[in-house]
Parts: sequence; C-alpha cells; structure tokens
Amino acid sequence: MADLVAPFQGERYAAVERLSYLIAPPYDVIDPAERARYAALDADNIVHVMLPEALPGGGRGGPDDDRYRVAGERLAAWRRNGVLRRDSQPALYVLAQDFPLPTGERLTRRGVFAAVAAEGYEPRRIRPHERTHAGPKADRLALMRATATNIESIFLLAPDRDRALANAVAEVSQGTPDATAELNGVGIRLWIVQNPTRFPLPPSPLYIADGHHRYETASAYAQENPAADRVLALIVSAQDPGLAVLATHRVIFGTGRELERVLPRWREWFDVQPLAAGRDPVTTLASVGRDRTACLVADRSRVLALLLKPGALPDRLPSLAQSTAVRDLDVARIESLVVKEVLGAGTSTPIVRYVADAKEALGMVQHGGAAVAVLLNPAKVEQVFAVADAGDVMPPKSTYFVPKVPSGLVLRPV
Repeated sequence: MADLVAPFQGERYAAVERLSYLIAPPYDVIDPAERARYAALDADNIVHVMLPEALPGGGRGGPDDDRYRVAGERLAAWRRNGVLRRDSQPALYVLAQDFPLPTGERLTRRGVFAAVAAEGYEPRRIRPHERTHAGPKADRLALMRATATNIESIFLLAPDRDRALANAVAEVSQGTPDATAELNGVGIRLWIVQNPTRFPLPPSPLYIADGHHRYETASAYAQENPAADRVLALIVSAQDPGLAVLATHRVIFGTGRELERVLPRWREWFDVQPLAAGRDPVTTLASVGRDRTACLVADRSRVLALLLKPGALPDRLPSLAQSTAVRDLDVARIESLVVKEVLGAGTSTPIVRYVADAKEALGMVQHGGAAVAVLLNPAKVEQVFAVADAGDVMPPKSTYFVPKVPSGLVLRPV
C-alpha cells in the first residue's frame, strides 16, 4: 500500500504580492454575492475556476457542462500565461493562520499541505465523521474531470500524540515566510519545505475535519484515473495550540414556539435555571457544561440554562440510537431533547439557521425576528476521533473548525 502522506509539486500564483486578491475561502462557504465579490477582486481570483460560471450563450452540453469547460480552459490559460507556476521539485508547504475567535482572543493555527492517498474509507487510514450528499460530489467530480487539478484542499487532523508534527510546523514557521496574504481578517503565512525527506509525516489514521465531499470525490476520480490517486490536504496536529472548534448554535424561526409550551417536558430531563442578568452567556455555558451536558435557550424575554440531570438520559429515545460515541455528544442530546421539542411545538413550518457566534445568535432573537436560540458548547476533537473510530457520523452542523483553509494558496495538478 502506498504511503499515506507524500510531498508534491505544488502550483502557486506567480504574483505573490497580490496573493490577498487571488485567494478565497472553500467553495462550500461562498454564497453567490460573495462569489461575485471575490471574482471582482481580480480576474485571476481562484473562484473563477473553483466556482466557474458559464459564458453567455451556454455550450452544447448545457450551461452546467459549459461551466466546467470554462474552468478547465481558464486554468490552462493561467498556466500558459504564467499566472500559475509549478514548483520544480516535490515539497511540503507549511501554513500559519493568525485569526480572531468570536471572543476577541487571537490564535495561530499551523499545518502542512501534503498529498494524501485518495483511497476511500475502506482501508480506515482516512476516517470521516459526517454523512455526505450526492449533489456536491457530482459538482466537484465534474470540475475535477475538467481541470485534472486539486483546486482546493481538504482539512485533516492528525492525533500526533508524540507532537512530532506540531513541533515540526512550529519550527518551520520560525523562519521568513515565502508568501503572505490576508483573507477576511485572517493573516496567512506560507513556507515551502524544500527538503521534505527530513519532515515527519504523520502516520494513519488521519481524520477529516472539513472536506468530506472533496475527499470522496477525489477517491471516486482515482477509480476512473488510477494515476490521480492522491488529494491535496492540509494536515493539522490535534496538539496544535491554535486548533479551534466552535459550536454551531441553532436559531429557530416560526410562530407558536413559546418556551412555556416545552418547559414541562424539559424539566423531566434537565435542571432548568434562569440566567442572571449581566452574566456572560458563553462563559456561563462553558462553566455549567464542564462536567455534564448543558445548553442555553433564549427567547425575547429570558435566557434559561438547561443542565441534564444525572441518569436522566432516556436510553430508548429513538433519535439517540447510534453508537455510544454519538450518544455522548452534547450536540446529539441537545438536538434530540431540546431542538426537536422546539421545532415540534408550533404548527407553522420552522426555519433553522446555524450560527457560530453566540452573540449573533442571541441578537437574532432580540432584534432579528427569531423565536428561540439554542446555544451549545463546542464538541471536543477527541469526540470527533471517537465517533470516526466507531464508524459513526455526528449530527449535521456538529463542528465548525475555524479558520477555513484558504483556496488558491497551493494547487495540485493530478
């Protein structure tokens, strides 16, 4: 079996001084308005290939087919015109991202871009924690066929219990970076490791943090094209001090969802406590949820803390019938016992929005017309590993790793 992780000959923008105008977030967090904004920054911004648009008039295979053809042709033109240049030797690429948390605290997350075996999940060397959908995979596969290039990276976590990877990326990042950029308030520094044989590559298993659709797409493409048996990945050590996972809070819109309707049911499972005026919700939630499952529930008039009673978890609840690793997740318990109760309380059709910033979620209730906000504590990286090791999946919107891995820093022709 081939090595799981390997160096590769990356392809990078030649105009490093304009890099901030050429990169973008991953495709799946860019809405149409943002796509237009990045496209307007520069004619060579990566979104023109990553999220291509059909030319006026369409093509023989219809507008979608034309979109992918346009992406392939644009990428080929960038190569002909020297917009992109391929490095002469296989290398690794260390990335540091300097970023703020919603609390205002600033962290630096470090990782390394490498080429990882696109072999699917069966060998268990790469482990998922999310369920994927067919639509995004079909889209990404069509783009890969048209470009034969990893336009953007997946994001993997290495347990790295001996800290070999964490120490290596920290050491590299002491030097002068080969490229710098800024993207949406995140500072970006990139170093090229020209002698990758001395760099400690992490062993299996590796765990997908972000990019399940892209990894499965790359594995499917490798079935069609055996030479394309690797995928571009940023690998971050689980021991990295800048590794941050945010909770994704639930904000529910819809009439008839007053808390009074569901409080009697909640009191069966939870100790219910009003949050005192002036107490910081995020700090309070972290404190009360340190040793047991807890959440905050807010409507326009109050904020309540719900603390799961010891031994109260109903074992036979159908929506908590997965593995122990999933049953132990706060998000699985809160989704089942709190969010679903609110969704079922009214007769109107509810709308759920997912928000990573707790203050923003509370503001949507106070001023944005939402009925209820449910605030959660973030999942721990060890819980992601446990669910993946159990062969299970987490509930949707369980983890929000920040910052996102920028697209366009390094490309990988396959």
